[in-house]
Amino acid sequence: MTTPVCTSASRAATPATAAQTLPYPSFSSYMRARQPVLLRTARSLTGNPSDAEDLLQTALAKTYVAWERIEDHRALDGYVRRALLNTRTSQWRKRRVDEFACDELPEPDPVPGDDPAERQALRDAMWRAIMRLPARQRAMVVLRYYEDLSEVQTAEVLGVSVGTVKSAVSRALGKLRDDAELGLVRS
Repeated sequence: MTTPVCTSASRAATPATAAQTLPYPSFSSYMRARQPVLLRTARSLTGNPSDAEDLLQTALAKTYVAWERIEDHRALDGYVRRALLNTRTSQWRKRRVDEFACDELPEPDPVPGDDPAERQALRDAMWRAIMRLPARQRAMVVLRYYEDLSEVQTAEVLGVSVGTVKSAVSRALGKLRDDAELGLVRS
């Protein structure tokens, strides 16, 4: 069974001898003793030392207000940690996105040759040019540049030597450079 940490009952409900047996007789003694541990918890919630100090200060202020209502002083760390978490959650929910007026638009200027229709036309022309290559050269170009295989991997897949892959790809790239349709699309 758990013991309530904070109730609305007054100190009258607590026996008079409990004040002498409390682990922290005052809020200031509790704060001095536990501040480093609680600050580490706050840092783990915020990731920023300055924000962590502010968060801990706010949580300790809430704890101070409720100090008289807290019945079980052995559970103070749990109470303060819950206050830290609730405060951080409230801060996160209340955050606002600031917009600032500026002279220049943040979007970059469009690049003149970055038209999607032109890119697609170039891709289509490239595939037509690749399809005009002999089957063996086409296979090597596709494996090397579209499948991103190394020369060794391409040679293994096709069962040829690495030198054959190098020479065939070189000849295929030469044919693609000289292709008339690709020259029209690029210019």
